[in-house]
Amino acid sequence: MGTAATDENGTGALILALLALACGHMLSTLLRTIPAISLDLMAADFHVNPQALASLTSVYHFAFAASQIPVGAAMDRFGVRPVSLALLAGTVVGAVASGFATGPESFAFGQLLLGIATSGMLMCPMTLAAKQLSAARFGLWSGAILSIGNIGMLLSSSPLAFVVDAYGWRAGFWISAASGVAVALAVLALVPNQPAEHKDDSSPLSQMIEVLRLGLSRPLRGLIALAMVSLAATLVLRGLWGGPWLMEVKGLTRVEAGNQLGAFTLAMIAGPLCMGMIDRAVGRRRALVAGTHFIAALLIALMALGAPHYAVSALFGVTVMPPQYDLMLFVLIGLATSAQPLLFGMCRQVVDAQSAGKALAALNLAFFLGAALMQSITGAVAALAGLPAVLLYMAAALLIGVTIFLAYTQPRS
Repeated sequence: MGTAATDENGTGALILALLALACGHMLSTLLRTIPAISLDLMAADFHVNPQALASLTSVYHFAFAASQIPVGAAMDRFGVRPVSLALLAGTVVGAVASGFATGPESFAFGQLLLGIATSGMLMCPMTLAAKQLSAARFGLWSGAILSIGNIGMLLSSSPLAFVVDAYGWRAGFWISAASGVAVALAVLALVPNQPAEHKDDSSPLSQMIEVLRLGLSRPLRGLIALAMVSLAATLVLRGLWGGPWLMEVKGLTRVEAGNQLGAFTLAMIAGPLCMGMIDRAVGRRRALVAGTHFIAALLIALMALGAPHYAVSALFGVTVMPPQYDLMLFVLIGLATSAQPLLFGMCRQVVDAQSAGKALAALNLAFFLGAALMQSITGAVAALAGLPAVLLYMAAALLIGVTIFLAYTQPRS
């Protein structure tokens, strides 16, 4: 009887600890998507054009990607609790720095701090769950952690639009800084201090080289190629260009644009659960991953072609396709790209147990490095050729990723 009560207490404590850490991941998704709803106001304040500022926001993703391996090594060396508290302190400083930014340079510095500080917000709850839970329960909780994290993107849709309209774009960063303090207090109170049992004493440089070597190896090449464009397409559309597209091209208000991006985010939260069920029912993971990403590329291209005087608008005999058309496409894109987590499952299947951790790190690195590259390139594309060209570029990048993925994951006879 006493043992059962102790187990129940232990499970309850672990759930609270995971929820506290998952709130850190939620905060990171909120922070990385603030520009989507306030880019025009930031650009006006800094006296730069929105396209130039959009390219600058890629600093966040570059810093985030570059920090993945050092933060993972720190977690191996010091444990989850001290690392998560250090990252949360950095997040508060980065949010304050971004809120006080007076120009592109100081804003880029704030984004650099935020990229480094939020880089481990997903790894912290995932690491604690992996250590404490069975494989079956870890599968359940990893999905829950990702869903809780995506709530941050819901907060940066309509709710943030209301805040920005009422109090200005800086308010988003002040609220994030205050939330960072609250999450840090929750982590301090709820997360146990457990040093890692398996320390990796090799240097961060040798770890980085090993991860890159594995990522470039033939079994992982196809997965890495698709990872480079898969998350990038959704993050850059949801976190950067979705808002300007709806406000500038479709004439929506900030709150109306926020509502559409909220629907997009709901699809991104529900999608992974649906894809997981389809994957189990169908059992053709390679075809499912390639097919859904091909459909996503087609949907993004159709969105671009609904711009004024483009093919779809001309076909329907209208100047521009109505916002309802974009809403439908956003939801379908959110569902189609939700096959991304299946790449982690495919990654585990093609490497041995000893290399699994580094292989997953390589895939994670590809996801966020790809987002950084696409964000910086699309800023230049927008400046040169406008927003429809940005969407067409993203669709083309997805098609190239799918082609390379199919070429390298072809079953050998």
